[in-house]
Amino acid sequence: MKTEYFDVVIVGAGLSGIGAAYHLQDMCPGKSYVILEGRDSMGGTWDIFRYPGIRSDSDMYTLGYNFKPWVESKAIADGPSILKYIRETAAQNDIGKNIRYGHQVKKAMWSSSDAAWTIEAQCKGNAETTAIRCNSILMCSGYYSYEGGHTPEFSGRERFGGEVIHPQQWPEKLDYHDKQIVVIGSGATAVTLIPELADEARHVVMLQRSPTYMVSAPDEDWIANFLRKILPQKTAYAITRWKNIRFQQMVYRRTRTAPEKVKKQLLKMLRKELRSDYDIEKHFTPSYEPWDQRLCLVPNSDFFEAINSRKASIVTDHIDTFTEKGILLKSGEELDADIIVTATGLDLLVLGGIEIIVDGETVDISKTFSYKAMMFSGVPNLVSTFGYINASWTLRADLTAEYFCRLINHMDATGYSQCTPRLGDQDTNMPERDWITAFSSGYMQRAMHMLPKQGDREPWLNTQNYDLDRKLIRGEAIDDGVLAFSNPQQGSMEQETGNVESNTA
Repeated sequence: MKTEYFDVVIVGAGLSGIGAAYHLQDMCPGKSYVILEGRDSMGGTWDIFRYPGIRSDSDMYTLGYNFKPWVESKAIADGPSILKYIRETAAQNDIGKNIRYGHQVKKAMWSSSDAAWTIEAQCKGNAETTAIRCNSILMCSGYYSYEGGHTPEFSGRERFGGEVIHPQQWPEKLDYHDKQIVVIGSGATAVTLIPELADEARHVVMLQRSPTYMVSAPDEDWIANFLRKILPQKTAYAITRWKNIRFQQMVYRRTRTAPEKVKKQLLKMLRKELRSDYDIEKHFTPSYEPWDQRLCLVPNSDFFEAINSRKASIVTDHIDTFTEKGILLKSGEELDADIIVTATGLDLLVLGGIEIIVDGETVDISKTFSYKAMMFSGVPNLVSTFGYINASWTLRADLTAEYFCRLINHMDATGYSQCTPRLGDQDTNMPERDWITAFSSGYMQRAMHMLPKQGDREPWLNTQNYDLDRKLIRGEAIDDGVLAFSNPQQGSMEQETGNVESNTA
C-alpha cells in the first residue's frame, strides 16, 4: 500500500478546519497539507444540526474569522447563513481541493525515529483504511461526538407512543403542525427551538429541572450596520469585532467580580420581558451564578414572546417516568405529548475519539498536562483546537491556527523537525487542576475526567481569557524553554518507509 506524505494534516473541515487551512496557506505557503473530514460535506456543527431555528448564540463579528468580514445584516445568524460563510471562505481561498471527505481518522501514530505521524483513516462506505504520513497534525475536529447527542436514560421511554427526537438527529420532514410538544432541557438549543416550534405546534412545554439565565438582545448590530455604510468593509468589521470582544470580556469579568449585581440586573431585565403573572423565581432564577454556565441568548425576545402569547410554557420539575401519553413528573403532574424533544446536550469527544500512539505507547490524554490549552505534555507535533466557553469559539481557533503556523515556521528556521512540550523539574509537584474550572454545565462535567489537566502556572494554564491568551499565544516567543526541539537520532523517513509518495511543495 502506497502511503502519501504531507507536511501537515488538518483533521476536520468545520469552522475551525477551514479557518486553519486559510492561516496555513497564508503563513506557511510552501507547506503541503490535506484536510481529512469524516463526513461527506464541510461545515461541521453548521452542517450537522438541522433543527428548526438553528442559529449561533455568539455574534458573527466574533464567531467569524479574523480575516474574513461578516457582511450580513444579522449579527446573530442562522445555521444556513453560517454554513454559507464557511463555504465561501473555502471557495475564495481554493481550500476545497485539499479536503478528503469520508475519511474518518481512527488512529495517529508518532515515530521519533523519523519525526513523522502515520494517520489511519477509515474510508466511508467500505472497510478500506487509508494511511497518510505527515510531520504535524492540527486537530480541528470539534469537541463533541457526531454520532449522537447526550440523552439520559428515561424510565418508561419504551412505553411512549409518540416520537422522541434529539436535536442532533432532527428528521428532515418532521410534521409538528398542531402537535403537543415537550422539549426537555433549558439550554441554548431548547431556547432556540421553542419559538420556532410554537409557531405551528398546538402548544410547546419547556420541561426543565432547573432554570437557566437568559438575556434578550437584537439579532442585528446597528452600529456594525452603520459602520459598513461609511467605512471600508475590513475597517468596519475590525472595529465591530473589537467592540464586541471588549463587551464580552467586560460582562464576563463583571460576573466574576460582582455576581450578585449581575444576577439582579439579569432578573430585572427578565421581569420587563415577561408578563407579570409569571413566576420568575421558580422558572428563571438559577441556583448558580451568572456564567457558571453559558448565558442563553434570546434574539429579539422571541422566546419570551412565545411564553407571553401562551403558545409555550415552562414547567420546572423532575421526570418520574415516560408514559404512553407523555411524561409523569415527580410532583404527580402529567404532561401530554405527541412529540418529545430531548434537548439534553452533547457528548464530548476528546480529539475526535482518535487513538494517539507515541513511539508504540498509547497516550491517555487525561494523564497529560495541557500546554497553552493547545498541546499535550509528551506528545510531539500535535496542536489541538478548542474554543472558549465564555466567548466565541473562533476567537481562540484563530489564535491556535496562527500559533501552529508560527511553530512550523520556527522549526523550519531553526532546522528542527520535532517539538514536544515537556514538564520540567520545577513542575514535578505541580497540582493537577481540571482543564475547565468554574463552569458547571453538564456536558462539560460529564467529560472532565477524559480531558487533560492544567497546572497552576504558565504555560500549563487554560486561561479561557482572550486578552491573556493573545499575550501567551501570539505575543510570546515560541522557544520558551518548555518546548523541547529535536531531530531524529537515527534513520530517516525515506530510508525507513521506502514507499512514500510525497506531496511536499
